[in-house]
Amino acid sequence: MTDNTQTGEHQLKREVGLFGVVALGLGTAIGVSIFSIIAPTFALAGPAMLVSMACAAVPMIVFAWVYAFMGSAVPVTGASFEWPRRYISPFAGFFISWLRIAGSTAALIVLTMVLVSYLGSVVTLPMAPTMFVIFLLVFVINMIGISAASLSQTLLLFGLIGACAVYSIAGVPAIEPANFQPFFSHGVVGVFAAVPLMISLFLGIESAVEVGGEIKKPQRTIPLGITLSVVLTCIIYFIVAAVTMGVLGNEGLANTEAPLLDGAKVSLGELGVWLIVITAFISIGSSINATFIILTRFLYAMGHAGMLPGYLGRIHGKSGVPRGAVITAFCLCCLGLFMPQNLIFLFLAVNIPTVLKYTAICLSSLRVITVTPELYERAHFKPSQGMIRIMAWLGIVMGLIIIVLGMTADWRPFAALIIWAVCGLVFYNFYVRPRARSDWETPISQNSTE
Repeated sequence: MTDNTQTGEHQLKREVGLFGVVALGLGTAIGVSIFSIIAPTFALAGPAMLVSMACAAVPMIVFAWVYAFMGSAVPVTGASFEWPRRYISPFAGFFISWLRIAGSTAALIVLTMVLVSYLGSVVTLPMAPTMFVIFLLVFVINMIGISAASLSQTLLLFGLIGACAVYSIAGVPAIEPANFQPFFSHGVVGVFAAVPLMISLFLGIESAVEVGGEIKKPQRTIPLGITLSVVLTCIIYFIVAAVTMGVLGNEGLANTEAPLLDGAKVSLGELGVWLIVITAFISIGSSINATFIILTRFLYAMGHAGMLPGYLGRIHGKSGVPRGAVITAFCLCCLGLFMPQNLIFLFLAVNIPTVLKYTAICLSSLRVITVTPELYERAHFKPSQGMIRIMAWLGIVMGLIIIVLGMTADWRPFAALIIWAVCGLVFYNFYVRPRARSDWETPISQNSTE
């Protein structure tokens, strides 16, 4: 008789190839931000917002670089939980992922809310019921299996690139060179003032590592996939932003809340409205799907490690899906419908746990090269240990700076996350610690070769 709830990580099916890795990275990063960030950053930096975008890419390249090494050395599902748990401490792994439960739920609410708003520009839709239907569709796809979720993500990626290409090609003839003059209209201060906003464009570029246990030839595929994701994301953002700026100019960007929509109207007329609505649906839809996948995988990893109820770490025998984690993620989305629907609040609730995760992974990489040299040696992407140390410390410093900058925008998300963190501490002390497993205390070199 077949056991349909096998729990070992080796039962996860390795069905995600290079295209799936790239689709997860781009699908998570290219979402709501590109539709909302151009106008406010232009107000701060003028045409030099393109320089701000390049500056914002630097810390994300550092984080992606560290993730590429870790994904090659230790490919594992729920990586952002497993790496801190193994190489810093069990509590660190729990705490980072506990905060990410709130952050990922907020991310899904933001994405779905903006998607429904864009769809509402062509057809009247009730907000909460439509968001629920979207969550239900994503839930069904993910219950089928990672292959279905990865396939849908890849198809959405091709649709996204195609729509951005149509928008950009149609917009080129309408570009006015004078709209880029003077380039540094707000000075160097304006360029750096826009960088914190631009950071949100790149969050999630490393997402594929979270399904490391389901990727084919992960030691080679993960670094290559992350590299392609970073390059493609930067190219798409730069072209779309430059075309939008060249078409609308200072006056157009100063008087719009939907710059891509207005830019498409100039170059394509009313057809542009449908193009941007379809692009928004594809782009934000792919981000919803990718974020949902990642949420289920670290819930699975925490359940598998005994830090959340055990049903989360069980795998359905035929589909290879952690169905308990998928159901729980869907329930969290439904509860998230009752969160405050304020974009600044929600964006910060997403970004703070994400940046904390990045700093923890950088610290984990330092531990890997120090304590487990055998893992460093087996990695396909294997920079010098000195370079890994430099990049990891750069990532830690940049992460802390980003968090401090976020505190100046709105204190309420920090207060909400502190309350959630206190709940996590109580849960850890009364549920997790009494059930502590012996393998948590085994030597790192033995606990890192799954």
